[in-house]
Amino acid sequence: MKPDWSCLNGVRIVDLSQLLPGPHATALLQQLGADVIKVEPPTVGDTSRQLGPAVFAQFNRGKQSIALDLKQPAGKAAFLDLVRDADAVVEGFRPGVMQRLGLGYDALAQVNPKIVLCSISGFGQTGPYASHAGHDLNYLALAGFWSIPVQVEDKVARPRVRVADYAASSYAALSLAVAVLSSRQNGRGQHLDVSIHDAVMSWTAPAAWSARGHADRPWESQTVMPDNDLFETRDGRHLALGILENKFWLNFREAIGSDFPALMDERFATRAGRQSHKAEVNALLKAIFASRTLADWLDTLGAHDLPVSPLLAADELFADPHVRARGMIRELDDGQTIALRFPVKFSLGLPDGSDHVPGLDEHEI
Repeated sequence: MKPDWSCLNGVRIVDLSQLLPGPHATALLQQLGADVIKVEPPTVGDTSRQLGPAVFAQFNRGKQSIALDLKQPAGKAAFLDLVRDADAVVEGFRPGVMQRLGLGYDALAQVNPKIVLCSISGFGQTGPYASHAGHDLNYLALAGFWSIPVQVEDKVARPRVRVADYAASSYAALSLAVAVLSSRQNGRGQHLDVSIHDAVMSWTAPAAWSARGHADRPWESQTVMPDNDLFETRDGRHLALGILENKFWLNFREAIGSDFPALMDERFATRAGRQSHKAEVNALLKAIFASRTLADWLDTLGAHDLPVSPLLAADELFADPHVRARGMIRELDDGQTIALRFPVKFSLGLPDGSDHVPGLDEHEI
């Protein structure tokens, strides 16, 4: 069931992309009312099918699937027939592939002048890295993700989710919505060049810029805050202490200062003071939190206005009362898989979409 108010009702998107960025972008637009036709290679389909049914399902529920060989005249002709009635095409090939197939933007615009082509690639359609291979970690590395110091004892570790891919898919979805609405108003389509590297750099560049002068002494960077960090507790669990505003430090020391008088040191009473004594403050907090279990700390600090949170394990996450109250997660009938709702609450409502996961070439268009 689609929301009857959505401005994306009646929008048709032809999705040639695979894996995460393109399929996630089109899945978001589908949740907002668009129809998505997934065009997959014959025999094998989207590469994510080979990673397990749950991986493919995550970004492709409710889409229609057809298999076309775009290297063959019949497949190309069938694809162009889809383009004639579509608002947008999304592709995730390396730059130049669509042109070599005879399906570049100019060719699509000849068939449908209103078409929006969204090309999602690692480094964009231009530039010296445009043809380079890459995946999420490569784009993060080259966008300076690890150039930003954030801890007194900083560590280089891989992110737990595909940050760059999700950044790009979000920008792609936003840009597609704007471009499609613009095309419907003025009759002119356009080509969107979405670079995963550009997308994540839009997040990293401001902090990386400020870190340039601290390469030799990264802990001196303003991005390193000794009281805004992760700390291990006595039982080997961890908690997040998110102190930024000074009022929270004052609340924190009021809560436990009688048990840990070192917190009352007036050198640490202001943000500037703690920044001037980063190593000492961070070491003090490490020792304090290591003295009790996570449950003890949550019980002690929970009654105070403090940005303190446990690092939840996976089973704890889905049992969390706030997660359940917000209704982001839908547990499906098989009891083994979940579907995610759109992460914005619309006051007019946003019905759940279809849970059907298309088989390869299941539909006739």
